[in-house]
Amino acid sequence: MLILLIEDDKELSDGIASFLAGQGDSVVVESDGMAADRLLQERKFDFVLVDVGLPGLGGYEIVRRIRERRQSLPVIMITARDALDDRIYGLDLGADDYLSKPFELAELTARMRATTRRGANAIARRIEFGPLSMDMAGRHASLAEQPLILSSREWDLLSVLAEADGHTVPKERLQGDGSVNALEVYVYRLRRRLEAAGLNIRTVRGFGYRLEITHPATGRTQHHANE
Repeated sequence: MLILLIEDDKELSDGIASFLAGQGDSVVVESDGMAADRLLQERKFDFVLVDVGLPGLGGYEIVRRIRERRQSLPVIMITARDALDDRIYGLDLGADDYLSKPFELAELTARMRATTRRGANAIARRIEFGPLSMDMAGRHASLAEQPLILSSREWDLLSVLAEADGHTVPKERLQGDGSVNALEVYVYRLRRRLEAAGLNIRTVRGFGYRLEITHPATGRTQHHANE
């Protein structure tokens, strides 16, 4: 793989780069955030390892820009910040994993392999449902050809509904570890955002929800079928 390592601790970056090169990977090391962001726009990398605290441009902003450009390459954040809120923030921005310093290089490469496997399973997967399009690898969505910005929980909920292709999804599957009340709040929010584009999340009482295409002229609903 061609890996971009963005790290301003020279001792650490030299150690990581040497270890990865010993496994047959090619590593480009950059210590400045702005320079790294330019590299990401100029070259095609297979993987990004990025520190949070960087001169020029922070790691969180680099990840945000990667996903904003719809670059689907895997990203692992490496940082001394190990608070739960920091990890959640990085993952919500689009990082695939979060590794706290100090760490063993063997753990880093194991996480890279796991992230690559997940990406391979999702590669080229795109869900199309009426005006809704969801890029499963890059976790980007559009509605009526306009970007649809979703929280992590909204993404999970809407992708399951869209992938069901008009079939009803049990409430228990959509609820996950959250409460029924939380699920209803997310459904309400998504309904308000989807209705103008002709989509509706219908409640199937006693069972769950299904995503439907609403004909904009008549208000009638139709079940989606791949055309």
